[in-house]
Amino acid sequence: MNHLRMFAGRETRRIECALIGSGGFGRSFLSQARHVRGLSCRLAFDRDPAIAAAALAATGHDRAEIAQCADAAQIRAAWAAGKPIAASNPELLAEVPVEVVLEATGNPEAGARHARLAIEADKHVVMVTKETDSVVGPILARMAAARGRVVSPVDGDQPSLLIGLATWAEVVGLRLVAAGKSSEYDFVYDPAIRTITSNGVTVPAPDFGAWTLAGDRPWPEVAAGRAKAAAALPQRAVPDLCEMTVVANALGLGPDRADLHAPIARITELADVMAPAADGGLLARAPALDVFHCLRLPGEPSFAGGVFVTVACEDDESWAMLKGKGHVVARNGRTAMIGLPRHLLGLEAATTVFEVALLGQSSGVASPRPVIDLTAHADRDLPAGTLLSAEGHHHSIAHVSGRMTPAAALAEDAPIPYYLAAGRRLARDVAAGQPIRCADVALDEGSELLALRRAQDAQDWS
Repeated sequence: MNHLRMFAGRETRRIECALIGSGGFGRSFLSQARHVRGLSCRLAFDRDPAIAAAALAATGHDRAEIAQCADAAQIRAAWAAGKPIAASNPELLAEVPVEVVLEATGNPEAGARHARLAIEADKHVVMVTKETDSVVGPILARMAAARGRVVSPVDGDQPSLLIGLATWAEVVGLRLVAAGKSSEYDFVYDPAIRTITSNGVTVPAPDFGAWTLAGDRPWPEVAAGRAKAAAALPQRAVPDLCEMTVVANALGLGPDRADLHAPIARITELADVMAPAADGGLLARAPALDVFHCLRLPGEPSFAGGVFVTVACEDDESWAMLKGKGHVVARNGRTAMIGLPRHLLGLEAATTVFEVALLGQSSGVASPRPVIDLTAHADRDLPAGTLLSAEGHHHSIAHVSGRMTPAAALAEDAPIPYYLAAGRRLARDVAAGQPIRCADVALDEGSELLALRRAQDAQDWS
């Protein structure tokens, strides 16, 4: 595919963008946008305009030229003067002629409000905040479509990249067995000192050496052995399930198990591991969504948080040839893995901006549907009054894990969407090992995320 031809409109038209949320993703986009022909992003919003101003300055804008704007008159004047702009109130989006808004706060409640404001201001929305997308993505897309606008996941993050890879596989006639991504952080095993390092944490793993090579052992046994030997490290992350929920609602796929298999596996093993149980793999259903932790030795290449599909090998001669060229094919020759070992965050987000603005299309699908909910699950006894704060880089709630469960309308007995529970207090005790249900949580009736979810639940998605 020739991207220069696809986005030829950028040669004669400059797409103006606004960024909401100037964290890691936002900053990488601000920096790269200065190098992309046909793209401009000189308007950044953050809770504190000084933070947005610092992001603009750090990514090459002249600090002396940056205007911090607090009202409509200020932002209109600064825009007309061609200045880079920092602001805190996204309601001001309606005052400037930007075409595309990138929502990158990572805050599910704020993301809902910002997306609504952008849609009502007739802007396209690039939804970097997957936390919001996992709860109300389908209704946001439908609201935008009603106004001739688009809400899209973003190239540079795994949901959009995986949707692209999986749909490419379908177009070229490959039968999907599994689709997924590697977790954010590799599991790096050092056999010399028998430790595993992941996300900057090193733990002893004296028994892991027995599992580094699968040999002829069944893959379920290998996966269980590795998980046990590396038990000192977390092996489920809510962001991974959140991203797979976004993919599920785009492609209509689901997981094989609600918390994913999440095996520790080498890149070269994926075709074996992410295969049907009947073929020796882990999957009781196919196609299925899943995640793996990339196992490697020090100095070996990483999958870099990339995405993959496994596909059925339906022509033995072709796949034997491809295996000889280095492609990853299962030991029994029945499945193969095709991977995209990268995600470049804001550095590659321009393709989504051009797709929505020049082509009027999402990098995901035009009409995502509620297929899967990411729901909250108590990992220990949680007493009434517990504040379910989503904190840290992973925006996760202490002692609450995620499950990918069939989408269901909000109801007292229904499991609550994970990020709808975030920031709320428990109204009653929840026992360890139980789903947290809607009636267990003191919901905020002033929540935009809640209002949008109720609007989504009221829609006909058949």
